Amino acid sequence: MSVTEAKILPKSFSTERAQRALELARQTLQIEADAILALKSRMSDDAAEPLARAVDVLLECKGRVVVSGIGKSGHIGRKIAATFASTGTPALFMHPAEAAHGDLGMVTPGDVFIAISNSGETAELMAIVPIIKRMGAYLIAMTGNDESSLARLSAIHLNVGVAKEACTLNLAPTASTTATLAMGDALAVSLLDARGFLEEDFARSHPGGALGRRLLTHVRDVMRTGDAIPAVKPDVSLSAALMEITRKGMAMTAVIDDDNRPIGVFTDGDLRRLLERGEDFTTSSIADVMHRGPRTINPDQLAVDAVQLMEEFRINQVLVADAQGKLVGALHIHDLTRAKVI
Repeated sequence: MSVTEAKILPKSFSTERAQRALELARQTLQIEADAILALKSRMSDDAAEPLARAVDVLLECKGRVVVSGIGKSGHIGRKIAATFASTGTPALFMHPAEAAHGDLGMVTPGDVFIAISNSGETAELMAIVPIIKRMGAYLIAMTGNDESSLARLSAIHLNVGVAKEACTLNLAPTASTTATLAMGDALAVSLLDARGFLEEDFARSHPGGALGRRLLTHVRDVMRTGDAIPAVKPDVSLSAALMEITRKGMAMTAVIDDDNRPIGVFTDGDLRRLLERGEDFTTSSIADVMHRGPRTINPDQLAVDAVQLMEEFRINQVLVADAQGKLVGALHIHDLTRAKVI
């Protein structure tokens, strides 16, 4: 053992303990993997009928999906509800104890109620299930026991039973919660496919995420406009164009005609090449040295399209022109970085 490792490891560290921890970690992962594979193996055509029916019911739901469970099942239920909501199925989580003290008012006859309990006998759930049924909400149960009270009361029962828990005492919910979570994901994925849910739909539910920014941010949202656009007429001197580049801080300037259409562009890179050639700045006009036919992009295009354009042509700036070809903005790669599009 190195001196550095000795400083990091606790005094009670032992090789035997580390080996035992590694052995139990592998065992836990194997048991939980086996639990999910067992769910898959039970998903024959006949056994898959409850899942298919559940997908149909959830797809036709006119209200919301209400997911409920207590303890570890409650934690899994929260995640399932969140996954539904983010993939096009309006959903919420309801704590069964709170439901019995007023939150049942959130349930309507058009809702689908998903009750989660490994034993299928959870008292808090069983206390509200009869009321849920009387209210006209459709009941789907996820339990580990086909013969449980909750399974018998439900319209659809999804069996998520496991052979054993990963806990060495076979007590703490481990493999059972993993299996339940996997079943919830299977429902959500089947639902989003049935809905025709697309990347654009996902982005609208995740505007703060990277995908949301990529699919919802348009060029007009991040481009520079008005006086911030560097632009000069073709008859100005090269030195005057350089002053415009310096003032606007985009390392380039557009060259526009009398109708405000971009006919050229001049960048810092062009300037360096002129210096290498020994160009006379006092006599040259910008029209003599500009690049004609500059790359442009429409303000209604996605910002990621601007990124692709810059990468394709190895440029750091792009001009923004409207449908009439008039200059309405300018975009620097730094603008896209600040907007977290890249």
